[in-house]
Amino acid sequence: MSKESQNKEWKKNWQDDYLKWVCGFANAQGGRIYIGKDDSGRASGLKNAKKLLEDLPNKIRDQLGLMPQINLLYEDGAPYLEIIVEPSSVPISLRGSYYWRSGSVKQELKGAALTDFLLRKTGMTWDRVIQEKATLDDIDTEALDIFKKDAARAGRLPDLNGLSAEDILRKLRLLTRDGLTNGALVLFGREPGEFYPNLFVKIGRFGKSVVEMRFQEVCEGNLIRLLGDVMETLEKKFLIRPVRFEGLQRIEELEYPVAALREMLLNALVHRNYLGSMTQIKVFDDRLSIWNAGLLPGELTIEKLFQLHESLPRNPLIAEVCYRAGYIDSWGRGVEKITEACRQAGLARPVIEERNGGIAVELLKKRTSVKKISDRPENDFGTISERVRKEIGIEPARALNVIRRHPEYSAAQIARQLAKTPRTVENYIAKLKKAGIIVRRGPKLGGYWEIKE
Repeated sequence: MSKESQNKEWKKNWQDDYLKWVCGFANAQGGRIYIGKDDSGRASGLKNAKKLLEDLPNKIRDQLGLMPQINLLYEDGAPYLEIIVEPSSVPISLRGSYYWRSGSVKQELKGAALTDFLLRKTGMTWDRVIQEKATLDDIDTEALDIFKKDAARAGRLPDLNGLSAEDILRKLRLLTRDGLTNGALVLFGREPGEFYPNLFVKIGRFGKSVVEMRFQEVCEGNLIRLLGDVMETLEKKFLIRPVRFEGLQRIEELEYPVAALREMLLNALVHRNYLGSMTQIKVFDDRLSIWNAGLLPGELTIEKLFQLHESLPRNPLIAEVCYRAGYIDSWGRGVEKITEACRQAGLARPVIEERNGGIAVELLKKRTSVKKISDRPENDFGTISERVRKEIGIEPARALNVIRRHPEYSAAQIARQLAKTPRTVENYIAKLKKAGIIVRRGPKLGGYWEIKE
C-alpha cells in the first residue's frame, strides 16, 4: 500500500485549514490530497463527497487563485476525493501567509526562509543581489590570492595573473555595473560579519547530549578563509587522532574521515541560507553533526540526495566560484562523496534530515551500533519504567529510551531510530507529555527533552 509522502496527503474529512496544504503543494512540487482516506491510505468514506466536489473548486479559487483538478473516486464502494495540485510558477499565499511542502509535512514560510522562497520564485537568488553599502575596499585581497592559487591548481579558469581584484570579481560575475553582490562579500569580504551577522560557524563540544556542554569556539570570516579555519579548529581542538601501527609505522587518523568532514562543511557553507542562523557543528562523544539554515529545493528530497540527482545550488554564484577553485564539483555528488568516505572508513551511512528550517548531516563513530532500537530484544530496555510500559505501551517506551540517551533528538530522528514515521513518533511524544513523563525545554532549535519520570 502506498504511503504519505512529499507529494501525497490523506485526510478523513475536509477542513478549511487544509487550504494550507493546497498552498504548500502549489509552492513546492505540487501533489495530491485525498479527502476520505485514513492514515493507512484506506478509503473511509466521505458522506458529503458530492457537495464538496461542487464547493471546493470555488473555495480554492477564491482563497488561493488556483484551479486544481478534483476527482470523485470510489474504493470498495466508499467515495473519496482526489485533489490534484500543480506546482505554481508564482508565489501562492493564503490570507497573507505562504506555505511550503517539505518532505511529508507542511510548514509556514517566515523570515529568511520566506525571503529566499520569494527570490527564487521571481528568478533571483540571494547571492546575486547587490549589496549597496559595499565597495571594493571591503574585499579581502589575500582571500582572492588564495582563490587564484587554488583555481590555477584546479585548472578550471584561464590564467588570472595580472588581473586586478576588480577584474577577477567581474569575471566571476560577483561585481556588476550596479556594485558588489552578496556572493562577493560572502566569498571574499574583509569583514563580512558587518553585512551578515550570522555568517560565522559555531562549533560546540558536548558529551552524550546537548545538555552536557563542555566548550565551544566560533570561526569568523569569509567563506574562503572559513574552509581552512574550521577544519584546523576541528582537528586541533575537537577531534582526536587514534593511533595505530602498520609494522613499525605509526598511523594517526582523525576519528572521522577528513574527506567527509570537508565535503559536509563545503555543502553547509555553499548551500546555506545566509539570511538564516549561523552554521552549527556539534561534536558529541559518539557522533558529529553539521547544520546549516535553508531547506532543500522543491525538486529534492532526503531520499533523492542519496541517489543520482542534478546539482541544484541555492547560491549558484557562490557554488560556481567554489567549483572554479576546485573545492566542489557541479554534479550533485556531495552526499555520494560523504557516503563513500564513511564507507571506506568503516562508518555507517551518514544521517541526513531537514530540521528546524535547515539541513543536518550526522556522522556516527565506528563503535556506535547502527542497529535500530526496534530490532533490539525486549529485555534491552531495562531503563524504562514499568509504569510507562504498562500504562502507555512498549512503543512509546522505546521512544522514551531514545530520548533518554539523546534528549536533543527531534521526532524525525527518533522515528529513524525506531523505524517509524515522524507522525507516529509525534503521537508517542504527545502521550508521554500528557502523562507528565517528558517536557520540552528551550527553543525548537537547540532545545531538549527533560524526563520528569
